[in-house]
Amino acid sequence: MKKSILILLAAVALLPFVVRPAIASEVWIFAIFGLGLNLLLGYTGLLSFGQSTFFGSAAYVAGWLMKIHGVNAFLALGIGVGVGAASAAVVGYLCVQRSGLYFIMLTFALNQLFYFTAYQWTSVTGGEDGMPGVPRPALLGIDFNNPLVYYAFVSLLFLISLYLMKKIVESPLGKILQAIRENEVRAEAVGYNVPRFKLLAFVIGGAFSGLAGVLYAMLFGIVPLEAISFVFSGNVVFATLIGGSGSLYGPVIGSFVFIWLSESMSTVWARWPLLLGVAFVLVVLFLRGGIVEAWSRFWSWKSSKQKT
Repeated sequence: MKKSILILLAAVALLPFVVRPAIASEVWIFAIFGLGLNLLLGYTGLLSFGQSTFFGSAAYVAGWLMKIHGVNAFLALGIGVGVGAASAAVVGYLCVQRSGLYFIMLTFALNQLFYFTAYQWTSVTGGEDGMPGVPRPALLGIDFNNPLVYYAFVSLLFLISLYLMKKIVESPLGKILQAIRENEVRAEAVGYNVPRFKLLAFVIGGAFSGLAGVLYAMLFGIVPLEAISFVFSGNVVFATLIGGSGSLYGPVIGSFVFIWLSESMSTVWARWPLLLGVAFVLVVLFLRGGIVEAWSRFWSWKSSKQKT
C-alpha cells in the first residue's frame, strides 16, 4: 500500500511535466469522476450509465453561478458537490426500485431526460453549443488562470477525494455495500435495508461526480453538452473497467489510460477508439479486474519464478 501511495505521489508531481498541464488536470478530474462510479459499480455491483447526469448537472449549475453571479471557487465547488448529491438522490431513488437490466435502462433513460432538458434549455445551457465563458475564480488570493497552479489545486482535491473514498470503502458502510454486491438477498436477510444503502451509494457517488463536473467546467471554461450525455457516462464506465473496478486505484489507472489515448493517440490516429475497444474486450474476456489484476498477476508470476 505504501509503495502504491509513493508511485501515485510521484505521478502527481511529474505528470504536468510529461504532458500539458491541462491534460494532466483532466486525468485527475476524470479520476475523481471514476471514484464516484466505482463506488457504485465496483463496490455495490450497480452498473450505471447515467453518471454524467450528476457530473453535467453540477457543471451547469456551478458554471452558471460563476459566470453570471461571480461566486468564488470554494462556493462553486460546494454547490457542485451538493447538486451532484441531490440529483443522484432523485435519480437513485427511482433506480434502486429495480435491479438488473431494468436498473441499467432506468439510469440510461433518466440520463437522456437530463440531456434533452439541457439541449432544449438554450437560454441557460446554450444547447448544443454548450455554456462558454465559465471563469476560474480566485480562491484565497490564488490565481487559477496559471495552468500549473490550477493543476496543483486539482491534484490536491484528487488526493483528498482518494483519501475520503478509501475511508468510505474501508468503513462498515463499505463492507455493507460489498456484501450487497456479493449477495443482495443474503444482505437483506441479515437485516440490511438494501435499497437505502444503494441510494446512499448513489448520493456519495453523485457528490464525487459533481465535484469533478465543476473542476471540468473551470478547466476548459465551458460546459459542453456532451458532459451530460450517456456517451460521457460510457467513457467513465470503460475507464473504470479497464483500470479495474472494485479496486481503489482502478479508476485512477483507467482514467490515465483513457485520457492519454484520447488526447495523445487521437492526434496520431483518427481511429484510436479501436484501441480502447480492444482493451475493453481483453478485460472482459481475460482480466475481469482490469489493469490492476494484470499487474497483480505479473508480480505473482515474477515472485514464483524467483522462488524456482
